[in-house]
Amino acid sequence: MSLKAAVIGVGAMGRHHARVYRELDGVELVGVADPSAENAAFVARRYGVPTFADHREMLAATRPDLVSIVVPTKLHLEVAGDAIAAGAGVLVEKPIAATEDEGRALIAMAREAGVVLTVGHIERFNPAIRALKQKLVEGALGRIFSVRARRTGPFPARVRDVGVVVDLATHDLDIMRWLVGSPVTRIHAETAQRIHTNHEDLVAGLLRFESGEIGLLDINWLTPTKVRELSVTGERGMFVANYLSQELTFFENVAADSHWERYGELQGVGEGNMTRLAIARREPLAAELDAFAAAVRGEAPPVVSGEEGLAALALARAVVRAGREGTIVRPEAGLFGPATEAAPEAPETGSGSTLGSPA
Repeated sequence: MSLKAAVIGVGAMGRHHARVYRELDGVELVGVADPSAENAAFVARRYGVPTFADHREMLAATRPDLVSIVVPTKLHLEVAGDAIAAGAGVLVEKPIAATEDEGRALIAMAREAGVVLTVGHIERFNPAIRALKQKLVEGALGRIFSVRARRTGPFPARVRDVGVVVDLATHDLDIMRWLVGSPVTRIHAETAQRIHTNHEDLVAGLLRFESGEIGLLDINWLTPTKVRELSVTGERGMFVANYLSQELTFFENVAADSHWERYGELQGVGEGNMTRLAIARREPLAAELDAFAAAVRGEAPPVVSGEEGLAALALARAVVRAGREGTIVRPEAGLFGPATEAAPEAPETGSGSTLGSPA
C-alpha cells in the first residue's frame, strides 16, 4: 500500500523529514508547507515537490495519509490539530505540545478522528539504544542501579520558545522511562539561565524511580562540543551508549586478581573486560518514519504513543519546576509511569572485540 506523505515546517529538521520520505519504499512525498519562501524554495529545488505557504491549503490540495509536524512547539496544537482534522496520521516532533493540556487535546482529537498520533522521540530508534534495551530485557546487567544521561552542546539560536529541559531533556527522560520500566516518584533539579534570553539552558537533575533506580541528567546548551551519551550501571557492570556514533560498550564488573600488589593499590578496585557490541547502524529518522508509515498502514502500533509523549513532556516540566522552585517534586502516582513499547525483537548485535583491563 503506497502512502502519500507531507511535511509541515521544512527548516533544519523538516528538510530531513522530506528527504527520508523521498527515500522510503511505499511512500510518496506529495507536498511540503512552510511560511518561509526560502525554506519552501530550497525543498522545491532539491526534491521537486509542490510547496505551499499555508499548511491548510497543502492538506486540502494533497490529501496526505501521513504528515510530519516540524514547527515551533507553540504551534503544535494548531498545526497538528489541522492535520488530524484532515484525516491524516500525524507525527509531531517532540515535545508533543507546549503544555500538558494541549498534549491531552491532541490525543483526544486523534482518538476521536481515528487516526495515528505519534511523537518524534527519535532516540527510541537509535540502534545502540535499542540494542541496550534488549540486553537489559535479557538480564545482561542484572539489577539496574542507575541511569546517567549526558547531552551537551553549543546553544542553538533557532530554539527560542522552550528551554533546554523541554527541548533536549525530554529525549533522555523518555529513554530512562523506557529502559527502567518504573514510575518516577521524586525529582530534584538545579537549572540556570546563562545565554538563553527566555529559558533555562543548563540542568542538573536527579530522579528516583519507584523500583529504586537513580536517574541523573547532565544537560546544557553551554558546552562547545556536542556530547550524546547514556550509561546504565547495574549488578554486572555498566553499559555505555554513544548516540552519535551508535556504539554500545559493556564494562564488566568483576573482581580481578592481580599479582602486582602496587597496581591494585593504584586501581583501588578490580576491573573486568570491556566488550564493544557489533551494531547494525541505521539513520534513526529513517527507522522512525518507517515505523510511522507501518502504524498508519495498521501493521503495528505507534512506537511512541501520544500518551508517552505527554508523559515525557509532563516529566520535563516537573524538572523545570523543581529547578525553578528549589523544591523536591513528587509526581502524582502513575502520572509518569513506564513507557510501554515492547522490547525490540532479535536485535542485530553480537560481541565484538573483547579487551581486557590494562595489565
